[in-house]
Amino acid sequence: MGEVESQPPIGWRYCGDQLKLWRQRAGVSREELAKEAGYGYETIKSMEQGRRRPSLRVLQVADQMCGAGGLLEAAHPFLKPEGPRSVVQDFFQYEEEAIAYSSCEPMFIPGLLQTEETMRALFNSAWPPVDDATVEKRVALRLDRQELLNKQTVAFSFVIGELPLRYAVVEKEAQKRQLLRILEVGQQRNVTTQVMPLDRYREGLDRAIMVLELPGHDQIAYEEAHATGALYGDPARVSAYAQKHAVNGRVALSPAESARFIRELSEEL
Repeated sequence: MGEVESQPPIGWRYCGDQLKLWRQRAGVSREELAKEAGYGYETIKSMEQGRRRPSLRVLQVADQMCGAGGLLEAAHPFLKPEGPRSVVQDFFQYEEEAIAYSSCEPMFIPGLLQTEETMRALFNSAWPPVDDATVEKRVALRLDRQELLNKQTVAFSFVIGELPLRYAVVEKEAQKRQLLRILEVGQQRNVTTQVMPLDRYREGLDRAIMVLELPGHDQIAYEEAHATGALYGDPARVSAYAQKHAVNGRVALSPAESARFIRELSEEL
C-alpha cells in the first residue's frame, strides 16, 4: 500500500462546512456543541474543516441545537464510500477514526508494522521507479500512520502471511529487526498478531484485506491487489470481508504460536 497525499473526501468537506454554517447561524459556539455531543473541541473543529468524517452523534446533536430540522442528520448516509474504486487516500482518512482495525496481508508486512528499513526497500523497488524525494515522502507518511498504534482504545488484529516473514526484502540483520518489531507491537494489549502458514490459506495470495469499524459501529472494507485498491461501504459486501477475516483468524496460528514462530525465524538470522 503506497501512501499518497490527498484531500479529504468532498462529502466530508461539504458536510463539515454545512455543520459550521448551521452552528454559526444559530449562535452556537464550537465549545457548546462539543460539550453537548461529548466530543473534544479539536474534534469538532476537524469535522467542520472536513478533515474528519462528521459522526452521526454530532450531526444529531447539531440538528437539535441549531434547529436544522433533520437536514444535518440526513447527510450521514452520504458520508460513506460509494462502491468499489481506487481510493487508498480515502482509506487513510477512515483509518484515523477507526475503533477496530483488522488486516490480513499474505504478501507483505502490514504497513503499520514495518520498520523504516523495510519501507525503504519496498518503496525503492517500486516500478516504474520513483525519485528519492518521492521515497522520502512515502516513508514519512507511513511513519506518521504508525502513530495509530499509540491509540490504546483501538483494537488491532493483524494476520500476516508466512511468505514476507520468511523471505525478506531486506538484509538479514534488517529482517531480524523487522521480526522483532512485530513481536514488540504484538505485546501491546490492544494488538493481536497471527501468522498464516502458507499451507493454510483458504483464498488466493494476491490480495490484502482491511476491515475498519468506525464510531457508531459502521464498517468499511478495503481490498488491495496488483497495486489497485477498492473501498467498500455496502453492508453486505463489508460483512463478507469481515467474515473472511474471522475465518483467517481461526485458521492462522494462535497469537502465542505466532510469537514462537516469529521468534524462531529471528533466531535463525
